[in-house]
Amino acid sequence: MGLPEYGGLVGDSLFDFEGASGFDRDAFDRGRLRDRLNALAAQGIFLGGSSWKYEGWLDQIYSRSRYQTRGRFSKKLFEETCLSEYATVFPAVCGDFAFYQFPSEAFWAKLFRQVPASFRFGFKVPEQITAPVWPVHPRYGAVAGLENHTFLDSVLLAQGLLRALQPWREQTGVLIFEFGTMRKQAAEFVKLLDPFLSRLPAGFRYAVEVRNAEFLTPFYFDCLRAHRVSHVFNAWARMPEIADQMAMPGSVTSDLIVSRALLRKGRPYEEAVQKFAPYDRVQEVNEPVRGALRELLRMARVEGRQAFIFVNNRLEGNSPGTVVSITD
Repeated sequence: MGLPEYGGLVGDSLFDFEGASGFDRDAFDRGRLRDRLNALAAQGIFLGGSSWKYEGWLDQIYSRSRYQTRGRFSKKLFEETCLSEYATVFPAVCGDFAFYQFPSEAFWAKLFRQVPASFRFGFKVPEQITAPVWPVHPRYGAVAGLENHTFLDSVLLAQGLLRALQPWREQTGVLIFEFGTMRKQAAEFVKLLDPFLSRLPAGFRYAVEVRNAEFLTPFYFDCLRAHRVSHVFNAWARMPEIADQMAMPGSVTSDLIVSRALLRKGRPYEEAVQKFAPYDRVQEVNEPVRGALRELLRMARVEGRQAFIFVNNRLEGNSPGTVVSITD
């Protein structure tokens, strides 16, 4: 199947838009999307969602009949097994769950058994590594608001995460260090980050995602480049648009392109959840992010770079629909 030219919207749409409110679910062509994504994956360009356990994707990505128990939909069966069906359409996914835990070896084995060898994961590194201070939230109990003594602990990273992932290294496309908004100056952050990146074990690909716009300095980009670590082009409430990040000199810091399209600029996460759940259709077209993601695809194809592009439901309401749009 020939790929469309990414300089513009060339080729047939996979579905018909019903204005900005969404699309005709009956016209969604899962097989055609699969073929398109597989063709890109063959070039080293992997597109996927942020997680996969969304009941709103039933009758779109997921076949409802697969998750019936005694004639009724089983949420438990769906959540335990739907990754296998997800992997028949998408070649990659971002595992956000890893941000909150160090999964066991048994967990990893069960996860990877559900997908083919060609499938690729992006995983967020646990927050025990990336949070300088524990968030003030009931989930953190007595440590909420306290300093995290394992911040940027490379030994914990190696022993708690990388050792368990070693058998699955080929299918681990990228490990993402997500740093939430910090009360640090850009130079202070880079001064802490640089020695940590220098100690990263070989054998995995790494990327850094920041939530402080002021961190996007030449000093920061130079630090990542020195260690062959990718900057994550992220769409987030308090970050510059992806296109603006791309325009910053030196923002492509390795031969691997990584992007996470998460939220419309200026929109809080909780507002997006309330607006878009259960994520069954595109509700709000975000053309600035779509255009930037198309440009990243074009860059990867033209320059022969590997790429991982992950799209969240909370960007437009339905990440499969967004992925269709950017590959048209």
